[in-house]
Amino acid sequence: MVTINPNQGLRGVMLLIVALLATLSATGCQVDIGGQTLPSPYYMSDDVQYFPPGHEFKLANEAAAMAADRADAERPGE
Repeated sequence: MVTINPNQGLRGVMLLIVALLATLSATGCQVDIGGQTLPSPYYMSDDVQYFPPGHEFKLANEAAAMAADRADAERPGE
């Protein structure tokens, strides 16, 4: 006959709680906002991405070249 110790069930529940707490502390609370995972477990040691300010219109050189070509095409006699 098998006897069940009442402390055995409590021990299992406590072990489960400790395992859950260890898992949660290892992964952290992560939320996906705008394609970013915030905060990641490594946010304190992660490198910062910096994008320097630049032109609002990214194709400025291409637009200038197209305008120059258009001006050359409109010039008569050449």
